[in-house]
Amino acid sequence: MFTGLSAFPITPFKQEAIDYKAFKGLVENLASANVDSICAIGSTGLYPYLTRGEKYDVAKLAVDHANGIPVMAGVGALRTYDVLKNVEAVQQAGVNAVLLAPVSYQVLNEEEVCGLYEAVSHEVSVPICVYENPRVTNFTFSDDLYRRIGKLPNIGAIKIPGTPFAKSSMENSSSKDIPPSEASNSEGAHRLASLREIVPAHIAIGVSGDSFGAAGMSEGCDLWLSVIGGIFPRTVMRIVDAAQSGNAVDAQAQSQALSGIWSMFARNGGGLRVVAAAAEILGYCETPSLPAPFLPIDKNEYSELEHIITKLPLS
Repeated sequence: MFTGLSAFPITPFKQEAIDYKAFKGLVENLASANVDSICAIGSTGLYPYLTRGEKYDVAKLAVDHANGIPVMAGVGALRTYDVLKNVEAVQQAGVNAVLLAPVSYQVLNEEEVCGLYEAVSHEVSVPICVYENPRVTNFTFSDDLYRRIGKLPNIGAIKIPGTPFAKSSMENSSSKDIPPSEASNSEGAHRLASLREIVPAHIAIGVSGDSFGAAGMSEGCDLWLSVIGGIFPRTVMRIVDAAQSGNAVDAQAQSQALSGIWSMFARNGGGLRVVAAAAEILGYCETPSLPAPFLPIDKNEYSELEHIITKLPLS
C-alpha cells in the first residue's frame, strides 16, 4: 500500500457539481498506468470541500475503477466527530487506507492533534497515513509528536514535506557524479534517518512536494505522494523507478525536465490549479473544473502549460 507512487487525482467539477464521468476517466488512466496506489479526495481531490456523501461517492467510484490498485481517501475535518463519520463513509466505500491531516481554523496544539489521531486510530479498520502539510494546516509536527503517534494502532505511514530534500535536489541536478558519502550526508538523508529512529519500522515514510519527490525517493523515502502523478502517472513512475534503482542523477534529471511545471506550482499557490488546467487541456474535464471560489489559472499560464504539455513527453 505505502510504496512507490501514490497518485493524487483532482476531483473535477462541472457547474458546481462533481463531474463523476471525468473523475472515472482520471482513475482509469491511473489504473492503466498501474500506479502503486491512488489517493482519491486528497488535498488535490478537495476533501475539505466535499460533503460526506460526496466523499463516499468519489471514494466508491475510485475503488470500483482502480482495477484492484489500493485506494486511499482523505478524511480530514474541523471536528473529530466529523473525521470519524468520514472514516466510516469511506470505509464503507471500500478504501484501503485513510489520509488524515490536522485540519483547523483555530490552530491546534500538540495535545489536540495527538488526541485526534488517538481517537481515529482506535476506530479505523484500515491504516492511517498521517499527513503533515504546514502550508495549509498551519501545524508542524514535532519529533516528540511523531513518536507518540507512532505508538498508536493502525498508523501505516507518515507524509512529510519535501523541503529537507531541497539541497539534494539541487546537488543531483548539477552533478553527474555524486559520491555516495556526500549523498548520504544531505539534510534530507539526516531527516529521514532521524524519523526512522523515532517511528516504528513498520511505518512507511512518504515525501510530498513534487519538485522534491525525486530527491526524497533517491534518499530512501518509501513512497512519493504526488499531485502531478494524478495526471501524468507514467512520467512520475519513470522517476520513481530511477530513484529506487539507485540512479539518483537520472531521477533528478527527469525531475529537472519538469522545472517549468514546478515553477507554475510555485506561482499558483501549489499544484491544484495547475493540474486541474492540465486535466482540462487533455480533455478529461471541462473548464472550469474547480468549484467556486477557485478560479482557473490566467491565460498566459494556461498557454504556457499547453506548450509544456505539447513539448514534453508527459503521460
